[in-house]
Amino acid sequence: MSNRFRLIGTASFVAAALFCARAGDKKPAVDTSKLPPPSDKKGVTYEADIKPIFEASCVKCHSGPKPKGKLLMDTLPHILKGGEDGKVIDPGNSAASMLVINIAHLGDEDDYMPPPKNKEKIGPLTKEQIGLIRAWIDQGAK
Repeated sequence: MSNRFRLIGTASFVAAALFCARAGDKKPAVDTSKLPPPSDKKGVTYEADIKPIFEASCVKCHSGPKPKGKLLMDTLPHILKGGEDGKVIDPGNSAASMLVINIAHLGDEDDYMPPPKNKEKIGPLTKEQIGLIRAWIDQGAK
C-alpha cells in the first residue's frame, strides 16, 4: 500500500473518530414546554429588572478572578459574552438560551443554576423570576 493511501486512510479514521466524539458530547434535547412562560411585562431591562435577580442569585459564584464556568455575570457585556461553554443567552429566543434552561432546572442536573446544593444556600429562582428573564431575553436582552 502506498504512503498516499495509508495517509488518506489514517485521515479518514481520525475524522470519523472526531465526529463520533463530538456526537457523543451532545446533550439530549430539553423539553422546553416545561419552561415557565415569559412574563407579560413590556420594556424589561437589565438594569431595572434583571440585574437585581442576578446579583442575588448568580454573581456570588459568577464574578471575580475565577468565576464558575468562566462565566462572569456582574455586567451585561460579560453575560452577553458567555463563558467556557459559549454564549448563554440567545437574544430574541429565551427557550434556546442555555441560561434559561439551567435556571429552570431542566436538562442535565449538573448544569442546574443555582446548583441545588450550593454552599451559599441560594435557592432556585421562582417561576416569576424565570419568566421575567425570559421576557428580557425575548425582548432583545438589553
